[in-house]
Amino acid sequence: MEKRIELERRARKVNQITELNLDNCRSTSIVGLTDEYTALESLSLINVGLTTLKGFPKLPNLKKLELSDNRISSGLNYLTTSPKLQYLNLSGNKIKDLETLKPLEEFKNLAVLDLFNNDATQVDNYREKIFKMLPSLSYLDGFDLNDEEAQSDDDDDDEVNGNDSDEEGVSGDDDDEEGDSDDSDEEDNGEVSLSQVYNDDLEEDNSDWEGDGDGGEDDEDEDSDIDDADGDANESAASVNAKEDKDGEKAEDESQVRGKKRKHDG
Repeated sequence: MEKRIELERRARKVNQITELNLDNCRSTSIVGLTDEYTALESLSLINVGLTTLKGFPKLPNLKKLELSDNRISSGLNYLTTSPKLQYLNLSGNKIKDLETLKPLEEFKNLAVLDLFNNDATQVDNYREKIFKMLPSLSYLDGFDLNDEEAQSDDDDDDEVNGNDSDEEGVSGDDDDEEGDSDDSDEEDNGEVSLSQVYNDDLEEDNSDWEGDGDGGEDDEDEDSDIDDADGDANESAASVNAKEDKDGEKAEDESQVRGKKRKHDG
């Protein structure tokens, strides 16, 4: 325990330390913690293995003391040197009867006491007797006199976070409105908005499709021109054939005339 205390001090002056955590340091008694820690307000000794509180120092400003999961069965009178104690956790110890708790009557500011998992909680009318013994007590084992559960620190954090999220949501709506205003301002200043660019793209796409339709008419004109060219070619071929036929007939006539002439000369 002494080494752990020195480690937790971190070179700070003893009379300036307000919080000290010695959980799990393993010791059966209080060692190394002295009356010099006059400013100490919170002390945690969870699962240390304490069997006695003998030697507990005088801590005049101590308000919160964690002693859960030890083996303490008596000796709560050693705590009375810390009269400002408001929170005391003794859950998971060896306290068997209510008589052992009598020294706690000295704490006039004690508001929270936890005795969960002690044999003393099995005593008949345990809760009523404890609240009667300690009039300043607000919560016993996490519940008040009317069995209303104490609000934990986590619940407080959730509420704070919830409020923050609502505020962020409102802020987000304002940002959206500002964004819309900025868009309209840009359009008024003659700048091109995203929606306008998108519409222009659509118009260009439509014009391309219309151009493809006009191209279809051009294709029909081209087909017509091809048909006309094919007709002209056919007419030219027919003319050539007719000319060849005429030339053949003329050559045949000339041949007959020459034959007759030779016969006459002979």
